[in-house]
Amino acid sequence: MPKRPPQDVNAHIQQRFGQAAASYRKSKVHAAGPDLDRMVEIASPSYKERVLDAGCGAGHTALAFAKQARLVFACDFTRAMLSQTELLARDAGLDNLVTQLANVENLPFQDNSFDLVVTRYSAHHWRRPERALAEFRRLLTEDGALLISDIMAREEYAQDTFLQTIELLRDPSHVRDFRASEWRDMLAKARFDAEVVMTFDLSLRFDAWTRRMNTPARNADMIRSLFNGASADIKRAFRLPPEVKGDDFEFVIPGAVIRATPYSR
Repeated sequence: MPKRPPQDVNAHIQQRFGQAAASYRKSKVHAAGPDLDRMVEIASPSYKERVLDAGCGAGHTALAFAKQARLVFACDFTRAMLSQTELLARDAGLDNLVTQLANVENLPFQDNSFDLVVTRYSAHHWRRPERALAEFRRLLTEDGALLISDIMAREEYAQDTFLQTIELLRDPSHVRDFRASEWRDMLAKARFDAEVVMTFDLSLRFDAWTRRMNTPARNADMIRSLFNGASADIKRAFRLPPEVKGDDFEFVIPGAVIRATPYSR
């Protein structure tokens, strides 16, 4: 019997997030948080901006900005996620939010058409973040801004490796939680000035975290094993319990918000 060809990475992401879309609409982690509040505070929308939410997922970030901007385009390449975004917008009574099916690496908008590009908890799934950043640079007006909020690995290599490992076991479509220094380098190459404006520890419940992505039981078991076998400094960094049993416990993973502005050099 002939072997099936390996699934394309993008198709794999669409499949997994298509199955999980409703869970992300109901997710408290994605619906709110200090990082989302900070993004809106930094941008200070004044009901006249055109905003792009790149990799919008179930649309919580797009909704937050649509309440204060003139027009928001919520872009994702998973149709099921856009359906969830449309449900949220309808329930909120918002008519200034438009969904767009597209990949962040190739966006169907004209140059200089947005005052603000935002992205939250999406970039760690991008296969070619440099291409996405180049697209954002193309789309932003001269005095526009880019806001990125995402899980960001700490600079310490062991913590970085540990984070990538548990993320991949939880979700095989995971690409990379970049370090802040890596983001600064990529943004500079894309002709952005960038600064980290907020760091935070995202608190997660293990049962909700794995259930949201339909993590197979064997993978959840491997993550628990890594938690129990972690060194003392890793356990401190991720605030792991002394011993993990079952699914009813909390831990943290690191995140940050970056603000970037285009320059002409």
